[in-house]
Amino acid sequence: MKITPKAVDEAIAESAGEDVLPLIKLLKKRKNVSEFKLAEGIKREINKTRNLLYRLYNINLVSFERIKDKKKGWYVYYWTFNQNKVRDLLRTVKKQRLERLKDKLKREEENKFYTCKEKCLRLDFEQSFDFEFKCPECGDLLEEEDNIEKIKNIKKEIEQLEKYLKTKDKIIMHKEPKEPVKKTKKKKIVKKKKIVKKKTKKKIIKKKTMKKKKLVKKKTKKKK
Repeated sequence: MKITPKAVDEAIAESAGEDVLPLIKLLKKRKNVSEFKLAEGIKREINKTRNLLYRLYNINLVSFERIKDKKKGWYVYYWTFNQNKVRDLLRTVKKQRLERLKDKLKREEENKFYTCKEKCLRLDFEQSFDFEFKCPECGDLLEEEDNIEKIKNIKKEIEQLEKYLKTKDKIIMHKEPKEPVKKTKKKKIVKKKKIVKKKTKKKIIKKKTMKKKKLVKKKTKKKK
């Protein structure tokens, strides 16, 4: 299954926050980028930039190399984006989302929920009982909500996530097929051999017929 840039950005934003995405754009397809250049690129202070980088480091998406500046005497960190860790991050995010959905499904199936006509709030039975089945926002009467459609949608999303994770496993375990170069060459050689054999057979038949014709001519001459 192909991994789109949008899916990558969504997974990173969910794991480390949307504010790290400008850093990812700068780091992609580059190696050992100075933290000061990164701070200039995203127009942020060095301390805030480091904070964003450490967040990415905590989810294994970046690695760093510390080099001492000979002139100034302090250490400078050079950062690299770990492209090979993107697949692992996506799988982790999908698994976490799947677990949350399963918990949500259990809650929806085991509880009753109430809401008013304006849909101000969605309360469970205990909360509704505490408010005497009256909406605390608008004061209207709370009615039991039909959550069958909601349960269907959650189940559908769970099914899609489970399918996604299974296909990913297949891709990881799948071995690439060998290139059928030798087979094609063999076929061509066999065809060539067959053509040569046919030609030689034709030549032998022609020679035999020529000999027969000559013998017939000689016999007719002798009779005369």
